[in-house]
Amino acid sequence: MILNLDDFEVAARRRLPRPLFGYIAGAAETASAYADNRAVFSEMRLIPNVLRGVEGRTITRPLFDRLYDAPFGIAPMGISSLMALDGDVVLARAAKDAGIPFILSGSSLTPLERVLENNPDAWFQAYLPGEEDRIRALVQRVERAGYKTLVLTADTAVLANRENNLRAGFSTPLRITPRLIFDFALKPRWVFGTFLRSLVERGMPHFENSFAERGVPIVSKNVVRDFGRKDHLNWEHVRLIRDIWKGRLVLKGLLAHTDVAHARKHGCDGVILSNHGGRQLDFAISGVRALKAARGEAGDMMLGVDGGIRRGTDILKAVALGTDFVFVGRPMLYAAAVGGQSMVEQAIQILKKELNQDLGLVGLRGLDEVGETILDR
Repeated sequence: MILNLDDFEVAARRRLPRPLFGYIAGAAETASAYADNRAVFSEMRLIPNVLRGVEGRTITRPLFDRLYDAPFGIAPMGISSLMALDGDVVLARAAKDAGIPFILSGSSLTPLERVLENNPDAWFQAYLPGEEDRIRALVQRVERAGYKTLVLTADTAVLANRENNLRAGFSTPLRITPRLIFDFALKPRWVFGTFLRSLVERGMPHFENSFAERGVPIVSKNVVRDFGRKDHLNWEHVRLIRDIWKGRLVLKGLLAHTDVAHARKHGCDGVILSNHGGRQLDFAISGVRALKAARGEAGDMMLGVDGGIRRGTDILKAVALGTDFVFVGRPMLYAAAVGGQSMVEQAIQILKKELNQDLGLVGLRGLDEVGETILDR
């Protein structure tokens, strides 16, 4: 029975082969950064006001040039189409129909042009190398496709130590070993319903959006080489991107308030505070812990946050601390793996319903009324 976002994780564990579930669920080293994304919410309690008359509540939220139906969106997640049949398109369509933002990952297996055809409001998230010619070429491709919002992930200068992925049997590149074949064989529904159907309909999955040209297959030994040369990326590259990209520019993966100030100085339109779901620097603080200091530096930039959002009360707490929007990752991909677009839509509706209920229970009628007065820390 699926009643909340955590239930999708339980169902996805039953559906997915062990290495693929481990890839989604895994985090770096001791997983302390991952744990902190949930722990921060447990440290805060809510102070409700009663007899306020909360009929006519709304959870709509303006962002950039449109009004969204809720203050949350779907975060970028790589290789989604290996977890769910046509996973990137499934997530994009569900977000469009639900009236929330969707961010396509740069490590996706679906061409960015095709995703935009299914959701004209989609954002594109890039993992950019330090080579200026490749930056220009990819940005130009994104612009030609018609994207209006470019998200640059800034916290992947060095490949993290994801030893937990290796323990689960997942590697980059994906190595076909007897153990991997055994793990796949234990999940025939995924093998026949996702993997083989994808191979027949789309061929061997490639990283489609790492550069302007098509990337390597997921089984290529060159995967690490293509994804491992970002340590030269710096603020001068952000300045370059700002000069050549005429759309909205958002930086993702910031935690220090000084970096938020730099982003504003460089003309960014928004930032997303994030520790990459606990998948990069172990013991990094959660994005929610960074919210208050970041709010003082963000000015009129959009201030978003991701990591650990599972409940409507989580969103209320993040909004109370100053975020404009939150982004949800793993639960949406779990939902796609379990049942495609219909399950993603169900996950979105669950979170919308919880937020609407919680807003009323705390005694408010709109998100613009939410502030730190509802928090006991």
